[in-house]
Amino acid sequence: MSATLRVPTVLRPAVGGHALLEVEGATIGEVLKNVTAQYPSVTGQLLADDGTLHRFLNVYVNDDDVRYIGGVDAPVKDNDEITLLPAVAGGAH
Repeated sequence: MSATLRVPTVLRPAVGGHALLEVEGATIGEVLKNVTAQYPSVTGQLLADDGTLHRFLNVYVNDDDVRYIGGVDAPVKDNDEITLLPAVAGGAH
């Protein structure tokens, strides 16, 4: 399966500056494993030590939050669009 991964600006330096990546994988877990194999420096920003999604990363497949459709087991089909959205922390001082 080949899908398009949209990479946010904050993660682009870790993936060679790319805004879009063509990725292979039948699940979100496979897609992220393939991305981290090609760009190891992004691993800690995408996955927790136990292989689950990093808790400050939101991942969408065609506008569906993967946390509600299977997490790393969420299916990916040809031509799907995967969007990574790191959570932004902050607040008043």
